[in-house]
Amino acid sequence: MNLRQQLKEAVGKEHLSYSSIKYALGDMRLWEMYMRGQLKKQSEALTFGTLYDMLLFEKDKAFETYMVIDSDQILASCSQKTQDSKRPAMTAEYKSIKSDMQEEAEASGKELCSEEDWKQANEMIERLDACGLLDTYLKGQYQVEFNEDIDGVPLKGFLDCLGDGFITDSKSARSVNKFKYDVNSWSYDIQAYIYSTVFGIDNYYWVVQEKAYPYYPALVKCTDETMLRGEMKFNEALVNIKEWLANGHKTETHYAVFDV
Repeated sequence: MNLRQQLKEAVGKEHLSYSSIKYALGDMRLWEMYMRGQLKKQSEALTFGTLYDMLLFEKDKAFETYMVIDSDQILASCSQKTQDSKRPAMTAEYKSIKSDMQEEAEASGKELCSEEDWKQANEMIERLDACGLLDTYLKGQYQVEFNEDIDGVPLKGFLDCLGDGFITDSKSARSVNKFKYDVNSWSYDIQAYIYSTVFGIDNYYWVVQEKAYPYYPALVKCTDETMLRGEMKFNEALVNIKEWLANGHKTETHYAVFDV
């Protein structure tokens, strides 16, 4: 039985991804929960990142996906008492109208998006356009899907931009100067290794942009050292997954071992 079949039988999902491999570097119980669809994570940063990427790479889809909350429109629908309050958005009336908008959005198959987030994401993209990154390192095929077996390992995912001889991944960050630490802590190096291996392309970049005005952007080249670190993490995670499959799917006995 190959690895794809083993995964399908054990957790119902027959492929691995960057996210699943990242989890396999830590608690295998979390990895199992992720693979079974039991680990749902949501945060403001993740929500904004999804909006930002969609506006950057699939703008038409963004208009179909999101309903922008117009705070002025909500306030205009409120009573004079609410409009005159110091914090109208905290009143029961304002929240009730906003809740009605939420239900309207859900009924139409859309997600609510604040006008602040929508405006910020568009201004960030305008900065990328102004500095030339949009027409260079973010030019190519967008949201390219793959589902490949590499050396017997089933891998599935999407890459942001497949350019002419290069791959670019878009990242928003608190600081471009601290992004090198993010690469390691969020295991973006694994992502770089997977994408480069699947497509056979060595030139891998991150276009990183600060989320605070004036949205300072940076072009970050993935070095051979970082790519090698990603490969080592990938192989370490794969060992953990194969051991889990071979040992009867036990997660309770798994523990971390390291030096400091």
